[in-house]
Amino acid sequence: MNRPPRTLDVTPLPDYAFGHRSPMWWGTMGIVFIEGTMFAALLATYYYLESQSSGWPPGLAPPELLFGTLNTLILLASCWPNHMYKQAGQREDLRGVRIWMLVSIVFAVAFVVVRVFEFKALNCRWSDNAYASITWTLLGFHTAHLVTDLLDTAVLTVLMFTGPLKGKRFVDVAENGMYWYFVVWAWLPIYVTIYLVPRWW
Repeated sequence: MNRPPRTLDVTPLPDYAFGHRSPMWWGTMGIVFIEGTMFAALLATYYYLESQSSGWPPGLAPPELLFGTLNTLILLASCWPNHMYKQAGQREDLRGVRIWMLVSIVFAVAFVVVRVFEFKALNCRWSDNAYASITWTLLGFHTAHLVTDLLDTAVLTVLMFTGPLKGKRFVDVAENGMYWYFVVWAWLPIYVTIYLVPRWW
């Protein structure tokens, strides 16, 4: 006797979720792992080159501290509005998301503006020597991540004002906030490497 196949009615279940229950969360974690590996490889390259040099930086003045330190403070301060819009997204609080995402964009734009001065204060051109090349690459790689996330945040902010405002959009907000934490914390070892290590050598 053939029995009819068992079926399960899942229509009452939500079509989105936050945290590790969301495919978007796993996708973001995958990106963080891959890009974190790239940062680690660049840092390893920097320290390998340093270990092969009799002076560091070779024949150049260390980067100026002002703009790099200022940007570090801006990034750390940006964690607060980032946390606020991430939490608002998880509560599906549209007003909170709009306000705090706009504030986060202001911080990110300020960082990009100061980053321009950072490049100018490295006291080297990318083509001067191996030290200059890896320093510019480290700073450039982090800048690319920052600008990419700034654009992503800007587009997401526009969508939060124009719609469609589906629940999945709030998941995007929460995951965008989580990725910003990665951008912030990835910068700290780079700051130490670029600005402090040459002064300790």
